[in-house]
Amino acid sequence: MSPLEAQPATEAVPLTQMQRITNAFAAPSKTFQDIKRGNRSWWVPFIVLALVGYIFFAAFAYKVGVRQSMANVINMNPRAQEQMAQATPEQRERGMNFWVIFTEVFSIGGPVIGLLGAAVVSGVLLGTINFGFGGRAKFGDVFAVSYYAWLPSIVKLLLGTAVMWFQPPEQFNIQNFAPTNAAALFMDPATPHKALYALATHLDFVQIWMAILFGIGLSIVAGVKRSSGYIAVFGWWVLIVLVGVGWAAAFG
Repeated sequence: MSPLEAQPATEAVPLTQMQRITNAFAAPSKTFQDIKRGNRSWWVPFIVLALVGYIFFAAFAYKVGVRQSMANVINMNPRAQEQMAQATPEQRERGMNFWVIFTEVFSIGGPVIGLLGAAVVSGVLLGTINFGFGGRAKFGDVFAVSYYAWLPSIVKLLLGTAVMWFQPPEQFNIQNFAPTNAAALFMDPATPHKALYALATHLDFVQIWMAILFGIGLSIVAGVKRSSGYIAVFGWWVLIVLVGVGWAAAFG
């Protein structure tokens, strides 16, 4: 046996936290391979997402405000305008107070809500890839993948924050706040074609970017073909889009 053959294979050096973040954007396979090797730490993207989320909501509270944003939503929806017109002043005030409290709780508790969301998403994708495609993923792996796959949402939040500084508060649409999709770029939110508008909101480069990252990460940690990861993720994405469009058509 030659000396080279006698040497053990060199183990891959674990990535630093900064390398994992950077590679999630530039070379996602490296980040997800690092997770597969057992480096399941997800606290750095959790903190980054939480901080950017708080920046967005702080700007929202300062530049727009919950009451103004709710008034904008009503003005963009004829059905909502009709319902508000039929309500008494007391009912309108109670409704507005409810949304103020709801928005504040959601803003403050965003990171905790994100943890719960990551757990649900991870459980669904874990079952899909393991039972549907013969994968061998573990929950901790998929949970870590979820937070790194969500990192592109930073782009959407920062763009939304910028929009608030260059757009009158009366025009800000909290339901579609960033110019990352076809609806925000080319459609009037007050359009009567709510189903078409809902579909256009999902033609969003950040959503698709995150879905691609989920597909890559899921396939790597599960040890299956890349196509299986994409099918598992985009299958759920298409279902969510169809439900959203159907809801908009029925109640929009």
